[in-house]
Amino acid sequence: MNQVVIKSEQDIEKMRVAGRLASEVLDFITPHVKAGITTGELDRLCHDFMVEVQGTVPAPLNYCPPGHSPYPKSICTSVNHQICHGVPGEKLLKNGDIVNLDITVIKEGYHGDTSRMFIVGEGSIAARRLCQLTFEAMWRGIEQVRPGATLGDIGYAIQTFAEGVGYSVVREFCGHGIGTTFHEPPHVMHFGQPGTGLTLRKGMIFTIEPMLNIGKRHIKEMPDGWTIVTKDHSLSAQWEHTVLVTDDGYEVLTVSQGTPPKPAQPSRTT
Repeated sequence: MNQVVIKSEQDIEKMRVAGRLASEVLDFITPHVKAGITTGELDRLCHDFMVEVQGTVPAPLNYCPPGHSPYPKSICTSVNHQICHGVPGEKLLKNGDIVNLDITVIKEGYHGDTSRMFIVGEGSIAARRLCQLTFEAMWRGIEQVRPGATLGDIGYAIQTFAEGVGYSVVREFCGHGIGTTFHEPPHVMHFGQPGTGLTLRKGMIFTIEPMLNIGKRHIKEMPDGWTIVTKDHSLSAQWEHTVLVTDDGYEVLTVSQGTPPKPAQPSRTT
């Protein structure tokens, strides 16, 4: 595994800007996430806002990791049982749908990466609970971040919370280091054992982005080569922040005016 990049103060300042801009795309698109719009239209609106208003580059567009065809859109839109990497298209959002919008922008060569869950219209009690508790699971992981902690501490906090409220944790996809590269070391798993794995150091920047399913954790890849769904067709949710390891804790870099605040009273796991 390649070396984890420790970011300089200059790097960190640019990552703050990129992170804020990524979050501002989500602020911008929020009023448009409603019944009757297509995921393709959400993508178009976000693309134009990034390129024409922010002067950012949409990182997913034409992103092509080994073994994949180039990603054809500027954002990821994962609806209901889609776990991640949903490709925007002709799908119309309807009342009760849940959708994850995953945004990564590049500004002056630095990446900002964040995602939020949206509930279209009312949403069922089960759907609302899944979205809220996945948000809390992400924060359980973030709260572990400080120098001297380990990646296993993050994964354990997320896994025990998620499984404690009856959900399963997707294991094939994880958080990742980020900077001038979209995906760099380390891999940040959302399950694990405390005290194991890489020890965190000041200046590391990575994403924490748990994917939780109401049903079983098993996944399936769709024929488009990108969209990942739950094998049992159960609902899935994901939230993502980009996080910096500071002197004595963490700083969330993907913050803007519309960012949902950290939960005041985390839910009990029992």
